[in-house]
Amino acid sequence: MITISKLSYSFGRQLALKDISFSMKQGEFVFLCGPSGAGKTTLMRILHGALPVQRGKVDVAGYDLNTLTESRKHLLRRDVSVVFQDFKILPNQTVFANVGLPLVVRGIARHIIDKRVRAVLRSLHLDQKAGVPCEELSGGEQQRVAVARAVVVKPKLLLADEPTGNLDRELSLRMMDIFQQFHRFGTSIMIATHNQEIMERMAEARIVTLEDGVMHEGKKNGDQQ
Repeated sequence: MITISKLSYSFGRQLALKDISFSMKQGEFVFLCGPSGAGKTTLMRILHGALPVQRGKVDVAGYDLNTLTESRKHLLRRDVSVVFQDFKILPNQTVFANVGLPLVVRGIARHIIDKRVRAVLRSLHLDQKAGVPCEELSGGEQQRVAVARAVVVKPKLLLADEPTGNLDRELSLRMMDIFQQFHRFGTSIMIATHNQEIMERMAEARIVTLEDGVMHEGKKNGDQQ
């Protein structure tokens, strides 16, 4: 699903990622850990095609990101969904419209959109907010809308950057249950997080750590110490 070879990325003179090599198999669940500023968001933006590959080689979901043109990046994003910390939702549009947008873009039939959006909203306890403009929601509710929009398309790969950052414990654990459901149906998932409790709930997950732009491989949660 992901193959990275000797990837480096810099912002001016600041090196954000340093000679990273990493692979993720189809169907894996990976937690990406590390302190703020370690390079987690930069890596996820590269994997989604929002930042270019400056040095090294990156393949994601069958796409060679070194050669993928801007005009074809929409194809990558049909298979790779992302939840970023700033949500990127449309504030003046309703919850339903935000979640259904990627399905509308794909030309999905209206009755299928209605069924899938309402199912995802129920699972995230947002069904009572379907007709509410997103600008009227709390930060935690907006975060759940962003997650709902990412999973409604049933992506091959889901990237989530601190998806529980604005949520209380109960909602954080509920959201992890949603991720687990999609993982069981075959979606590959990478989550950047500091939350130790949600990592411990995923016994099958693999853990990798970014620190000062360098990646370190960890053990699976279920491995013996």
